[in-house]
Amino acid sequence: MRPAGDKAPAFQKPDKEIVRRVVGLFKPHQGKVWSVVVTVLISVVIGIAPSFLIQDVVDQGFLKQDFNRITVDFVLIFVTVVAASASTAAYGYLGVVMGQAVMMELRDKLYQHLQGMSLKFFTNARTGDIQTRLISDVAGVQEVLSNTLTDQLSNIAIFIGAIVAMAYLDWRLTLVSVVLLPFFGIAGKYVGDFARKVRTGTQEQTSELNSMMQETLSVSGVLLSKTAGNQDVLIKRFSDENRKLADWQIKLYSIQYIFFGLIRLITQAAPALLYVVGGYFMIKQGDKSMTLGKIFALNGLQIRMFFPMTGLVGAQVQIMSSFALFQRIFEYLDMPRDIQEKPDAVAVEPRSVYGEVAFENVYFKYEDDQENWTLNNISFKAEPGQLVALVGPSGAGKTTVTYLIPRLYDAMEGRVTLDGRDIRDLSLDSLGQIVGAVTQETYLMHTTVRENLKVAKTDATDDELVAACQAANIWDHVNSLPEGLDTIVGERGYKFSGGEKQRIGIARAILKNPRILILDEATSALDTQSERIVQNSLNSLMDNRTTFAIAHRLSTILRADLILVVEAGRVVEAGKHSELLAKNGLYRQLYEEQFRDEDRDQETVPVG
Repeated sequence: MRPAGDKAPAFQKPDKEIVRRVVGLFKPHQGKVWSVVVTVLISVVIGIAPSFLIQDVVDQGFLKQDFNRITVDFVLIFVTVVAASASTAAYGYLGVVMGQAVMMELRDKLYQHLQGMSLKFFTNARTGDIQTRLISDVAGVQEVLSNTLTDQLSNIAIFIGAIVAMAYLDWRLTLVSVVLLPFFGIAGKYVGDFARKVRTGTQEQTSELNSMMQETLSVSGVLLSKTAGNQDVLIKRFSDENRKLADWQIKLYSIQYIFFGLIRLITQAAPALLYVVGGYFMIKQGDKSMTLGKIFALNGLQIRMFFPMTGLVGAQVQIMSSFALFQRIFEYLDMPRDIQEKPDAVAVEPRSVYGEVAFENVYFKYEDDQENWTLNNISFKAEPGQLVALVGPSGAGKTTVTYLIPRLYDAMEGRVTLDGRDIRDLSLDSLGQIVGAVTQETYLMHTTVRENLKVAKTDATDDELVAACQAANIWDHVNSLPEGLDTIVGERGYKFSGGEKQRIGIARAILKNPRILILDEATSALDTQSERIVQNSLNSLMDNRTTFAIAHRLSTILRADLILVVEAGRVVEAGKHSELLAKNGLYRQLYEEQFRDEDRDQETVPVG
């Protein structure tokens, strides 16, 4: 995303391509499109009739003093106007239904595509920018898809119908009206081009402001600003960004007022020109075919022609400025997914998985231009049902190793296998069911405890939820809440302590019952007493499944079947606790620095 500023970015995709893709959005909804077209044509045909009736009421009614003719024409005009209004309401409704169907599909596609993006995308993108594109940008094109395109179909049909009817009445006065049409196009093009640039700048600045609000008005952001004492700085920064957005919006609305002022000038001058020319033919030239009723009828049709022209040119401005929004939406839809599922990927039944996980000469780094490998030639094998503990200094690559197992990232060289099969040969849905995780920071959605647990198993019964909470030593707390399982946890679970959130995360893992379990310092937020209780639940959960634990407690390490000591992206030592201590290497150093005191405090030490 570009830095905030006053200059809108250049466009990379040609307008024709954007138009082609926008038109393509309507292809799955051809039935709705044709229903709109038919009702529009009916409305246009009915809408032309009053102009001819006006000619008749003037020439045959008023000028010939025939009140009965006036009465009959009035009734006919009233009936046609009601019918035209009804047909207009019909195509308006059908147009909205069509547009909303397209909008819903577009939002679904965008959300689905973003869900399929790798973790790398979300670590590099700003949440506020994602939200702006998914909500604000999509909402910005909603008017175009729901109303504008339908209105323009109607405007085109009305314009063509009015021209044909005017030419039928008098081709000379029709030419007088047509001469003014290029002014509409010229005004629309120049205003539309500028409006598009302004719309782009407006949306980019909106994204910038949304990102700032998302970062600073979350619970974490507010806590940071209050404890850091920098609220005045943030307020000043927000005010500056807000002013930039206001400047863009002033430009946007100023363009609209200037444009419609020019259009009003043209449309109000046009009838006077028609009266002068028509009067010339009727009075000066003595043209008997030029009647007062015909001039009135032509004036009505001229207004009917200019009205859609105003709409067409106004829509030209709106549609051209909406290209900026479509461009931003298509940019996200066109982003390639780092993690791709093979066309012939195999769907594996989780119950059929043994749980053997192997890394074979795996290399990985987060950025292509990164100088050093994050993981450098990692090789090991975890047998089914084993507990593998990963230890090492902070930033050594322990968490990255676990990220490769569920394919949050893919190895750049080498491969990761499950039961001897490359995990890239498995369907992503299957892998998602096979691998479960309890991370260091448990994420809770702003909904009920029940719904947060059901993320792991959507069809879980209340009995299963209670059993999972009991196993994770969180049920007593949940049951004591006023609404129990239906208690709202608050944004990111801020109504719960760190330990309580982590136990809910453990309950989720218990509920999911995965074949491969990842524990990323899963008990780090618990006090010693709670950690021992929850560890018993985790011990039961780890039975008969392959578990990878990034360990910070000696109790976890002592129980491990295999300890991997990771340093600078390499596995420098591997073995059991007693074996690694005997080597007097990095593991013994870590033990001396981090675990010896804990070892002394334990009354009993399990045998490694």
